[in-house]
Amino acid sequence: MKNRGKNIALIAAGIVLGTAVSGPAASATEMLAAQRSTQPIYVDGQQVQMEAYAIGGNNYVKLRDVGKAVGFNVSWDGSAVQIDSDAPYQEEAAQAGKIVSLPTDGSKFVPKAGDLIPCDDGTFYEVKDTLRWENNIYAPGGLPELPKPTCDWSAFNSAPLPKVEVKRYSDQYGDDLFVRNLYETRRMQYTIYNALGKEPTAWKNCKPLATVELTTPAEYEAYTAKFWPWRESELTDLVHSRPNSRYYVAAWDYYHNGIYQYCRYCVLSL
Repeated sequence: MKNRGKNIALIAAGIVLGTAVSGPAASATEMLAAQRSTQPIYVDGQQVQMEAYAIGGNNYVKLRDVGKAVGFNVSWDGSAVQIDSDAPYQEEAAQAGKIVSLPTDGSKFVPKAGDLIPCDDGTFYEVKDTLRWENNIYAPGGLPELPKPTCDWSAFNSAPLPKVEVKRYSDQYGDDLFVRNLYETRRMQYTIYNALGKEPTAWKNCKPLATVELTTPAEYEAYTAKFWPWRESELTDLVHSRPNSRYYVAAWDYYHNGIYQYCRYCVLSL
């Protein structure tokens, strides 16, 4: 039984690789079109129920389902698939349930210990401790509500929310994660709006001279100010000193070795 599990795993891997490298580029889209397969599947002469898809003339099934049917264990360690042909199959439903979806609309995201955050490189980053998010000496109680308008926000440029980015960096010093925090980015944006509303020299003919963008240009990284914890004065003082600028803001949650550290605020005026 163990040898059969190894053989099936190798055959499945060979089919995936073969589909990826064969066929002309012009037919790639057609090759990858997936439909549910009705092909019966048997293990040791007994039919088993297994979700399958037909892609490019081949049947594809989940490796975990093969492990369950044949009797070898398949697991995910946060960075790679692990196959143990000498271990019995074990369910990981609870583990799969920990994968979180980061909000793309700028709403709050509250990390919890045990969360698996999908990274841009295809891996999953496990959150192990969020004590510093929940209650620290600088920002007790987590995220406050967003500022309310004290001026006409509709007069400002309509800055679209950037896409959610999750950047992972691993080296001899540890495993770091930076998650773009859209909620805190909006807090920076609205704080600048309200500060501009109190600055008469920032307006001409009832229109603001300044604009606010919700990303920081990579080419100006050396000139971007970074601070934490949250300080409204950092932004209001900047507005009063440069009321006619183009402002770039961003906020990133920083994790080190699975432990939440702080939210890093970035601001640039040009």
